[in-house]
Amino acid sequence: EVQLVESGGGLVQAGGFLRLSCTASGFTFKDYAVGWFRQAPGKEREGVSCVSKNNGTIYYSDSVKGRFTISRDNAKNTVYLTMNSLKPEDTAIYYCATDGICSDYGPLFGTFGQGTQVTVSS
Repeated sequence: EVQLVESGGGLVQAGGFLRLSCTASGFTFKDYAVGWFRQAPGKEREGVSCVSKNNGTIYYSDSVKGRFTISRDNAKNTVYLTMNSLKPEDTAIYYCATDGICSDYGPLFGTFGQGTQVTVSS
């Protein structure tokens, strides 16, 4: 059974930073692209960042480019999202995802974790 377990969310002041982690199990992690989505209240889910299985493609949405960094550790079956210079508009539930494609146009994935809440206060 594929499982994606996110952690690292929380409450932070604007300008602060957080690092989200997602530990995967139930599949061969190194053979799959992985990424992060987020969904704010009343908004559609947004593909934030993704990385291909061999790190050949890394994508960031315009809203986070230059502030967020995605990385993966295949030995630990874990993908990270380091978020700097956080803004109140980054407040959302962040979901780890896999089982799909990471392209220059964004992530297209079919399997998601349960999510972790990120709240940025002004």
